[in-house]
Amino acid sequence: MTTLPADPVVASFVTALNAGDRDAFRAVLTDDATMSDDGSERDLAAWTDREIFSSSGHLEVESQSDDGLSLVADYSNATYGHMRTRWSFTVRGERISRFETGQA
Repeated sequence: MTTLPADPVVASFVTALNAGDRDAFRAVLTDDATMSDDGSERDLAAWTDREIFSSSGHLEVESQSDDGLSLVADYSNATYGHMRTRWSFTVRGERISRFETGQA
């Protein structure tokens, strides 16, 4: 079982991602949410389908900032296997408006 982030919105993101629950995942994002991967802007819908949902993505939190908005995690999926990654989140209201990820 993964350690959940201290921030409850980010914890919902991780829970939905690990459950493969597209609806719960989308519900935690703002309608205009954006993201980047290794410093490059990505199409959120295409990236999450490819990197998370179509490839059984799973995130195990290794460490986090005190506020739970920045994580270091072991991320795995059926395409790339395991990799050490960093994640940072911008929370607006009760939803995530942006996340950035990449290799740590």
